[in-house]
Amino acid sequence: MVSISERAANQVLALMEGEPDANVLRVAVQGGGCAGLQYALGFDNEAQPGDAIAEQHGVKVIVDRFSLPYLEGADIDFVDGLMGQGFTVNNPNASGGCGCGKSFAGGEGEVPAGAAAGCGSGCGV
Repeated sequence: MVSISERAANQVLALMEGEPDANVLRVAVQGGGCAGLQYALGFDNEAQPGDAIAEQHGVKVIVDRFSLPYLEGADIDFVDGLMGQGFTVNNPNASGGCGCGKSFAGGEGEVPAGAAAGCGSGCGV
């Protein structure tokens, strides 16, 4: 399952305060980006059948069954530094990544058919 740092959880909880239907953090993998796969983080009101669920630092994190193999053991953190701020994902399942840091290749570098797309950073597939 995915783990979330206390710093990231605090940021998620602060963001949830402004969203009336935000009860859980949904983490998923979608086709796209330079390397073929990209992360999707968003709010949802509840888990769906088949979702993996974990609660950490007061945040309920859910991952759909299709994304879970790509995200098993991944860590979500929140950084706030000179280069900007945002959520980061440290994923032991990523076999490669894009120079922009926004996308990754999973497992043996497989890319779902039709998923590859440029991210605009000049590091196209």
